Amino acid sequence: MSGHSKWSNIKHKKGKTDAQKAKVYTKIGREIAVVVKAGGPDPTVNGKLRDLIAKARANNMPSENVQRCIKKAAGGEDTSNYEAITYEGYGPGGVAVIVETLTDNRNRTAADVRHAFDKCGGNMGATGCVSWSFQEKGIIVIEKTDSMDDDEMTMEALELDAQDIEVLEDGYEITTAPETFSQIREAYEQKGYTILEAEVSKIPDNYTTLTDEDQIKNMNKLIDMLEDNDDVQNIFHSWEE
Repeated sequence: MSGHSKWSNIKHKKGKTDAQKAKVYTKIGREIAVVVKAGGPDPTVNGKLRDLIAKARANNMPSENVQRCIKKAAGGEDTSNYEAITYEGYGPGGVAVIVETLTDNRNRTAADVRHAFDKCGGNMGATGCVSWSFQEKGIIVIEKTDSMDDDEMTMEALELDAQDIEVLEDGYEITTAPETFSQIREAYEQKGYTILEAEVSKIPDNYTTLTDEDQIKNMNKLIDMLEDNDDVQNIFHSWEE
């Protein structure tokens, strides 16, 4: 869930081990618990839950797992109270990094995130130190089939009021405004397309290129350390991978 090159991340996810998939499912389950407690278990009236169900589907999370998370949160079995906290800082070479977390222990999470930055040649900064240089965008990636026409898909995206569409070798990456993300995603679902990625992301205005091998190694290590942390939900950065 990190970085800006969504398509490469999807291909990377497809090759994840069962243990890594389980960790992704756990993170999505935590998000589901939060939105169900806040807005109820009915996805027809809880838009955030609808979006999370779509995200779970895109990550191949079994539907029975999703329903179990919803029922657990709705029935009061999940007594955890998670707090959403966002951390910002700089990775090696000045790469801007945003870390979104859901935690039941802010002291533990803050210490863990700070340790990751420090260990990998970066530093955690104050709130707002890098977020000003990112924009929220909806990202929807659709699997391409032989019957699809690039021009027709581009016209369709414009008709749905998408901001942009990028034609990729194996799919289409559609960018939306955050406020129109859900309705555009649902429109594509109703058309029967296979959605490989669907989430609101933070996209950097400018990217940082790393050429030093140690910095590249440490940036990869930073991402891995953060992704391995159960409290970390999303990582956004300005690294031009």
